Amino acid sequence: MEFNNKIIMLNIIIFLILSLSINFAQTPRFETVQKFFAEEARQGVAVDENYIYVIGNREIGKYDKKTTEIVAQWKDEEGGKFIHMDSGVIVDGKLYCAHSNYPYFPMTSSIEIFDPKTLEHIETHSFGIYRGSCTWVDYYNGFWWAAFAHYNKWRDSTNADVRYTSVVKFDDHWREVESWTFPKEVFTRFGEMSNSGGSWGPDGLLYCTGHDNNEVYGLKIPDTGSVLELVRVIQIESFGQGIAWDRSDPNFIYGIIKSDCLIIKSSFKINQSNESK
Repeated sequence: MEFNNKIIMLNIIIFLILSLSINFAQTPRFETVQKFFAEEARQGVAVDENYIYVIGNREIGKYDKKTTEIVAQWKDEEGGKFIHMDSGVIVDGKLYCAHSNYPYFPMTSSIEIFDPKTLEHIETHSFGIYRGSCTWVDYYNGFWWAAFAHYNKWRDSTNADVRYTSVVKFDDHWREVESWTFPKEVFTRFGEMSNSGGSWGPDGLLYCTGHDNNEVYGLKIPDTGSVLELVRVIQIESFGQGIAWDRSDPNFIYGIIKSDCLIIKSSFKINQSNESK
């Protein structure tokens, strides 16, 4: 009997080891492959096949992907109308940037549109006083997507906190189609701030960031209800702020380290088991 118990315990241990190995083999991770200084790296980043567009509150720098040299720069004029730009995305030859009047009240938001060749400001779409402060914009599966943030630190001023932050789906004419909130296991990680970045990944998940943490949240649209579902949390070297998947090379994602004005390029990897190598 004692011998049999030892065999049973050994089998249990082997099973647990194998289970952990399988889970580890399927764990995605981000690995930094490039970093460089960009003075505009204060809010977010956008990327196309050849260039990286680094976004500050009231400025944009265009950098060559291969050399990381700056090739163009735009800055709002002194006393201009731009207040707080955030994340950006390149869609059909235009650079779309989320913009708000952060940190002022009442919260207003807009999408500001630039010619990526010249960085000339060419169009705008105003949300006015809407759902909150627009922090990111993306285009995926035939629809526009944007986040509208609320903040714990301003709950007394707005009568809302981070729980009211929402992701909204729009048609091509910016008419609202659907919207969702963040799950508790995500918005509690935002702290006093809120959702800063968002970009649809090559695996069909919506990847979002907070303002400060060096982690990315992979989310999916729920089959039922109005709360996004958390699929995974992945550590990354960049700290919150805007992120952008490289649609021309979807194994890579770009982010920033605001405190050091650094651009971080990371590769998306799935740890492989020995059997699959």
